[in-house]
Amino acid sequence: MGYAASLLYFDDEAPFALRLAELAGLTPHAIEKHRFPDGELKLRLPPALPRRVVLLRSLHNPNEKLIELLLAARTARELGAQHLTLVAPYLAYMRQDMAFQPGEVVSQHIVGQFIASLCDAVITVDPHLHRIARLEQAVPVRQAVVLSGALLLSDWIAQHHTQPFLMGPDRESAQWVAQAAKRHDFDHAVCQKVRHGDQAVDIALPDVDVRGRAVVLLDDVASSGRTVAKAAELLLAAGAASVDVAVTHALFAADAFEVLKAAGVSQVWSTDCIAHHTNAVSVAPAIAEALRNLA
Repeated sequence: MGYAASLLYFDDEAPFALRLAELAGLTPHAIEKHRFPDGELKLRLPPALPRRVVLLRSLHNPNEKLIELLLAARTARELGAQHLTLVAPYLAYMRQDMAFQPGEVVSQHIVGQFIASLCDAVITVDPHLHRIARLEQAVPVRQAVVLSGALLLSDWIAQHHTQPFLMGPDRESAQWVAQAAKRHDFDHAVCQKVRHGDQAVDIALPDVDVRGRAVVLLDDVASSGRTVAKAAELLLAAGAASVDVAVTHALFAADAFEVLKAAGVSQVWSTDCIAHHTNAVSVAPAIAEALRNLA
């Protein structure tokens, strides 16, 4: 539904914010940020805000941004916001959803509760939910909206390949691969992964014939790039005609992009949930529609 609202954003996300504001009919306001010599932050919001406010912050490199959320959201309430929606195209700390070793922190629960204490609604894209079914189980807000980057990437892939083979690099990617494949009736399968550390993985291809096929490795996120690179090498060795990569969230830490190219990956496509030179499709229209539909 349409409503008079402001969009608060930080300068590093200005291009995306201004496009979203135009599509959703929001009034954009940049949050001024100053860093003191000791590292502390000082933020400045507009001196008065409407009843409904949207706060945009994609939470890659999340630690300082979580402090920004705390300061900005609490101040927005003081300045008039009665309904606050967090738009976090990438939602951090969703991966650790249980304690695998005694004493491990379940960060999904803690960060989810923290975000829920600040806002009334959350809109995100392909959150890394593995052992829970719904976002509101992790972030218990009144309205939790999950949008699909996998479907947008599926449309993009369909424009560039005729009947490609979609492949997930591990079992966790199965949910996104299945969505994307169903949309255009693509063949699909997933690899099996054994992780020995953040950058040490073993991959086993599924029992499928990829000889002569254009294969697209699809996942929600690429961070170190090692898992996808290993899968690409195995697929090319198995006779794939080409291997491209499509990801919702282009984290690409350190040399990840170079690792993919060295493994023989032809094209790398991502959504603009995180700004990167591989961005091929925008989630801004889908987010704008979700904002209009909020009750």
